[in-house]
Amino acid sequence: MYKTVTKIAKRYFTDAQIYKYGFNWSPMYRRTTGRVIEVSEDGYYVKIKIPLSLKNKNYMGSIFGGSLFSATDPIYMIQLINILKDDYVVWDKEATIRYKRPAKETVFTEFIFTQTDIEHIKQSVAKNGEMDMVKNTNIVTKDGLVIAELSKTIYVANTAYYKLKRKSKLAAKLASTH
Repeated sequence: MYKTVTKIAKRYFTDAQIYKYGFNWSPMYRRTTGRVIEVSEDGYYVKIKIPLSLKNKNYMGSIFGGSLFSATDPIYMIQLINILKDDYVVWDKEATIRYKRPAKETVFTEFIFTQTDIEHIKQSVAKNGEMDMVKNTNIVTKDGLVIAELSKTIYVANTAYYKLKRKSKLAAKLASTH
């Protein structure tokens, strides 16, 4: 559904606008209480905020850790899908969040890819067919106080390589059951 809506929206809006408003209007993302507040035109930079509210306040009066994690979880993957386009398959592979202190106010996170990151991905995938990339960011207050450290491992593969790999695994699985 999201891909279809995005294709239609591309007729009228920039990719950055679609990214920002698509996330913010998506029921899936709205439930996290996070909001995308800035997206660069090239998609290499995304900033979100997670306000403290009745929807995410825990027993101790701070932002529930699950809200911090879920608001940050999909950003890198969707960001990279939009940068790399259809020649690549991108999946979240692993995530770790280390809580440092309670979030008792609105917090922010920036997600950044550099041109060097993208060139490295393209070169590694061209050479190996697939790769894992680790990206790190912090969830911070407006004053820069670190609330949590986030680490994401993102799997990236050439679309043709990925399809062949899945087909080979399926064939091997079928052969082992007979």
